[in-house]
Amino acid sequence: MSKIFEQLLKLRGLDAGFLHPQYDHTADPYILPGMREAIDRIKRAVQDKEKILIYGDYDVDGVTASTVMEDTLKLAGIPQENIDIMLPDRFADGYGMSPRLIKRAQENNATLVITVDCGSRNHAIIDELSTIGIDTVVTDHHECGDSLPEAVAVVNPKRPDYTDDTAGLKDLAGVGVVFKLAEALVKDGSILAGQEKWLLDLVIIGTICDNMVLTGENRILGYYGLKVLEKTRRAGLKELMTRARVKNLTSESIGFQIGPRLNAAGRLQTADLALNLLRAKSSADAAALAAQLEELNKQRKKEQQAATKEISDKGVAADPVIIETGKWHEGIIGIVAGRLVEQYQRPSFVLTEVENGIYKGSGRSFGDFSLAKALDYAKDAIISGGGHAGAAGVRVDGKQLYAFREKINEYYRSLHLVDQEKHLRHHADLEVGNLADLSLDLIEELKLLEPFGAGNEEPAFRLQNVDIINTTRMGADRNHLRIDVKDSHGNTLKLVAFFAPDQWLALTPDDHIAPLIKVATNEFNGVTSVEARIVDIDML
Repeated sequence: MSKIFEQLLKLRGLDAGFLHPQYDHTADPYILPGMREAIDRIKRAVQDKEKILIYGDYDVDGVTASTVMEDTLKLAGIPQENIDIMLPDRFADGYGMSPRLIKRAQENNATLVITVDCGSRNHAIIDELSTIGIDTVVTDHHECGDSLPEAVAVVNPKRPDYTDDTAGLKDLAGVGVVFKLAEALVKDGSILAGQEKWLLDLVIIGTICDNMVLTGENRILGYYGLKVLEKTRRAGLKELMTRARVKNLTSESIGFQIGPRLNAAGRLQTADLALNLLRAKSSADAAALAAQLEELNKQRKKEQQAATKEISDKGVAADPVIIETGKWHEGIIGIVAGRLVEQYQRPSFVLTEVENGIYKGSGRSFGDFSLAKALDYAKDAIISGGGHAGAAGVRVDGKQLYAFREKINEYYRSLHLVDQEKHLRHHADLEVGNLADLSLDLIEELKLLEPFGAGNEEPAFRLQNVDIINTTRMGADRNHLRIDVKDSHGNTLKLVAFFAPDQWLALTPDDHIAPLIKVATNEFNGVTSVEARIVDIDML
């Protein structure tokens, strides 16, 4: 074990159990309230050969959870022809259970609706389904309201009566909750033990793309999820990874190459494209769908960059919470809100007019400011809204935009928060003075910590006592940067930054810097070497 890796493990308090988690150490799925009722209802559906409608969501978590639920039901004995999947339309339905699902369930003679990644706040729809003789099982991971809906079962680790969370199930993504249901069916004898492991390829994708904490239960599911993803049997995933030029399966390739392409479908058109890709049986079908997603992702990037530039060029108000309105594609406003957080280091809402003075928005936050609580505080100024602490959606009447802006910022000020920017600052795990310590062997050791994410961030190192040898601007727009540095021992390292800020691009060998970097490998002409991605630069 290298000196740096040993120091890193000690610093983070990690042991062999974290490096090599045991699959059979996952939590008992039946500790989740509602799980027994859900399993009993599914078993009855198997016995009575009922038709089931799975209702999901249009993001990566919702699409992967829908696919995993379908696979789970088939493993439990529900025939393919008795399963229907409905995903909401971002533009027509918004988030949550749409009234359209009632007609869909009736048309398909479904007697059971199972939600994934939604449903905990859809009391009225669930009541209406019950009135016409259709049962509902909710599986979700979003915050619950003051009461639970009158469903046959509500399986959600955020339920207020689930208080002892030593296993870390509150951090499960929607697809993670569905996987616990699959585990419960295994434990109950309805699914042959071991078959559920093949579902983990989608569990890891949904978990990472929903930015869930990767410790506790998610550490085990993520660790084995990467292994299963490397061997995935899904033609669609194989084709998508080929199109995305995924060379190494890591949390980074999942979050920045696989996830955005799956998300592009629900953002710009219909999430059914991504769903169909994950369910594709033939390579030909998978190739056609992957090509469509590739083009949609290119369009998404273009529109997102244009909207972000428009807001930046105009300038934002000095309020503690940025709230921007305009006429942008509603599928990209969440990403734009995230870009504003990065740029201005303030929570942000971006809203776009969707119909006759009605605005739909997405928010992004960080630190101690919860968007879910802020929207609850502003409930008299909005039509609807909800989500997580760090990401949420909202609908506002245009006549209430001023009141909405005032209420959200009033709530922020009432918290008297201090130095929230610290939550966005990049921190070094260790300082490195000898570049020889950043070796290929270290990179192999760091792979033992994958997948990285919230709660298990990719290690970052601060380089000390290095001199700039030369700088090179790269790319067609010359907005990428390469810096070659040398330490006092004569060792050199190539540092790279894509879309580098102007102050970095202006660096020269006369400048003295202490870069914060993350190590990676570079392959050229069959030779593998160490290089580094620049995270931040301190001027000395």
